[in-house]
Amino acid sequence: MAEFTEMGVSKYVFVQEVGKGSFGCVVLAKNTETGELVAIKKMEREFLQARYVESEILNHSILRHPHVVQFREVFLSPRHINIVMDYASGGSLFTYVQQRQRLREPLARWFFQQLLLAVDYCHKKGVGIRDVKLENTLLQVIPGLPRPLLKICDFGYSKHDTRSCARSKVGTLLYMAPEVLHNSDGRYNAKMADVWSCGVMLVGRYPFQAPADADATVVGVASMLKAMRCRDYDLPEEALGLSPRCAALLRRLLEPDEGARIRLEEVLADPWFLTDLPPDALKMNDKYLASSRPCAQTDADIRAIVAAAAADADGR
Repeated sequence: MAEFTEMGVSKYVFVQEVGKGSFGCVVLAKNTETGELVAIKKMEREFLQARYVESEILNHSILRHPHVVQFREVFLSPRHINIVMDYASGGSLFTYVQQRQRLREPLARWFFQQLLLAVDYCHKKGVGIRDVKLENTLLQVIPGLPRPLLKICDFGYSKHDTRSCARSKVGTLLYMAPEVLHNSDGRYNAKMADVWSCGVMLVGRYPFQAPADADATVVGVASMLKAMRCRDYDLPEEALGLSPRCAALLRRLLEPDEGARIRLEEVLADPWFLTDLPPDALKMNDKYLASSRPCAQTDADIRAIVAAAAADADGR
């Protein structure tokens, strides 16, 4: 089995590849010092988008929450920059939903509650995620728990309050809020866009007519944006088995007017959201917000590693 050896990091032993994307791949590796399994996101240095990668790592490194995959460290290897994270053994929520076609409302609420607690925590830490979606949430199976725990895992498009305003049209088309789709180099509220994306996730299907892959054109996107603004939902309540309270919350989450959309703190106080919520769950974020920085690497360390990777890419 291969080792990651450059820059003194030889403690990780490759086990297998577990995912692949436009960024590179994710591998399962073993920490030979502790015996723990970790996930390592490997991005090729040659094609590195340093600005986004630096932002992703800096934002992820300040987060410590049960429903956020824990960042461990970042290091360089000959061809890659490697982001080490906790390994979530249950696969993605996307696959989980796909295998079951749809989730019954109590199970959907179980995952939605965890998602909202995680998003609320990230927002209070100053991080707008900007790519909340089923594919970017992983599941962890815990012995003794009847259902898996949800963990947000990807901060590739995240934006921190202190660095700059959200302007870029980034994210995944089917989850994008209308103000992001319509954005033309103007500002938008990344956190309110996250609220919209959470609404799309709760539906469990794409509620607006989306352009086919072959028709992801200006015309196709304009058609989708028009449907959003006209509240032309594909939300058949009876077919989906939605309770009136759930349907009412969904409509407030998928409000096209950003200013009128339900705020995250209002969602956390909604009667449907609070149903069967574990005791003290709402107090959990206060505990984690008060905890110290979870990562041993400093911002300066992270910036230096990304800069070295980018310099190497520029020199090729």
